[in-house]
Amino acid sequence: MVTVNVSAAGKPIRGLPMVVELPGKQLEDATISDVKSAITKKYPKFYQDRQKITLKDSKNILADDVTLKDAGVVEGGALSVKDLGPQVSWKTVFLVEYAGPLIIHPAIYYFPELFYGGPVQHSMLQRYVFAFVMLHFAKRELETLFVHRFSHATMPFMNIFKNSAHYHLGSGIALAYSIYSPVYGATSPYIRGTVRNDPLYIQAGAAIWLFSEISNLITHIQLRNLRPAGSRKRAIPQGYGFNLVSVPNYFFEFLGWLVITVLTGSYASWVFLAISTYQMYVWAVKKHRAYRKEFGSEYPKDRKAMFPFIA
Repeated sequence: MVTVNVSAAGKPIRGLPMVVELPGKQLEDATISDVKSAITKKYPKFYQDRQKITLKDSKNILADDVTLKDAGVVEGGALSVKDLGPQVSWKTVFLVEYAGPLIIHPAIYYFPELFYGGPVQHSMLQRYVFAFVMLHFAKRELETLFVHRFSHATMPFMNIFKNSAHYHLGSGIALAYSIYSPVYGATSPYIRGTVRNDPLYIQAGAAIWLFSEISNLITHIQLRNLRPAGSRKRAIPQGYGFNLVSVPNYFFEFLGWLVITVLTGSYASWVFLAISTYQMYVWAVKKHRAYRKEFGSEYPKDRKAMFPFIA
């Protein structure tokens, strides 16, 4: 049997410090997950996803599958646990995020009287953009359900509001209210007699948009196939898009929103594009550096972070 002393890191936690006993286990096969399970067994409300386990006086998180021996813990050694607070699954957060635009866009598109005080005769551009947005977020919902595998099971509950705000306000209310307004309607001088009412111009944009969406899906499937279900195995992504950049899924996401922005010229779309591209690029650089650190000289030196041949 293995015993370890577990104390609270940061704010006090009811019942801690405590001695965790792991019957039938040795340091070589007892894992951090076993420690978490023992804590949860005694305090059910302190479930595993709320627990962040570290060595005493350390900030480095110990993964669930790490053994006590590999973590450097000796018999009767000390661990610290931090309460991460109420958690919500990543899948739930994604589903809520993407559901917002799927509700907001139809509401503003089909009920203009409620938002603009009168009917709007929709232009070809508005019809195409509406289809782009609905198909994009429907695809994201389906990917969340059937494609994505998440590195972490949960995130803090309050993040659902912060993350949803980006989509519900940016690509939801702001974008929909701008693009479906009379300014972009069929009788508007901003549309009538301009390139924004030219079928060839709009369909060329639609072709690029479709390419970006399909490409984004392909890269998501490739990422899924890199990590078998229930595995923490990691490998260098290769193939479609990955030979040029570390996160081609972000590049194709950027390209799809760029099409909508260029077609419409909407200020709301430009702002959303700028904010989302900046955030994706920050994530891309972080992922790019992580790949280089993990795989060293094996990682392709000429591969950029997000934008092919640029950065």
